[in-house]
Amino acid sequence: MAKVKREIIGLKCEVCNKRNYTSYKSKNMKEKMEKKKYCGYCHKHTLHKETKIK
Repeated sequence: MAKVKREIIGLKCEVCNKRNYTSYKSKNMKEKMEKKKYCGYCHKHTLHKETKIK
């Protein structure tokens, strides 16, 4: 079984710009990940986009 190289990314809310979640992403995916997740600061489901973890 081959191991897949993955990197840790942060997911940032598009409304309040808070980084709420972390996720894994495959190294060979070129486009930025987008997910609709619950934001605890906005108290609603919003679009979260990928950011780098520092």
